[in-house]
Amino acid sequence: MKHPLPAAFLTFLTFLSLLTAPARAQQSSTDTADDSVIAATIKVALLDNRNTSGTRINVDCYHGVVQLSGFARSEAEKTYATKVAAGVSGVKQVVNNVAVAPATSIGTRLDDSLVTGKVKAALMDAADVKSLQINVETHDGAVQLAGFVASAAMKDKAGRIAAGVAGVKSVDNVLVVRPR
Repeated sequence: MKHPLPAAFLTFLTFLSLLTAPARAQQSSTDTADDSVIAATIKVALLDNRNTSGTRINVDCYHGVVQLSGFARSEAEKTYATKVAAGVSGVKQVVNNVAVAPATSIGTRLDDSLVTGKVKAALMDAADVKSLQINVETHDGAVQLAGFVASAAMKDKAGRIAAGVAGVKSVDNVLVVRPR
């Protein structure tokens, strides 16, 4: 049985999600707040669910469309994550881009952290790429790019940049172009 999360941690998660709201400039402030609350609620539910790893699964939301990304240890965990997200009020659709990948060694996780940092730095340096809208996760050298971006050109450019970073074995570009 999982232990309940401390109220301070839940408050922090909600506050953190509200801080990221300015990155979604094309949304109204009401939509942004709603999406931030939806994302934070799903994240807490994933952390609280014994069948999912909330630390390995990312949650983004745009106009009620939820994108799950990151890595799960099994198909069952990926399926549970979809069920958890779909059960949250305000969710219109769940796009589950979670990849299934087994656990890796500490050394591999350290290498993956370094690759993730290099990819994030390269995206931050790129013109016409809003890197704060892009989640970068790495598992055994495979980089996943996820989140909602403004254009197909930005999605493609982010993928090319990530592929050019030393240590990247492959790129899974699951960025979603925001509907206009």
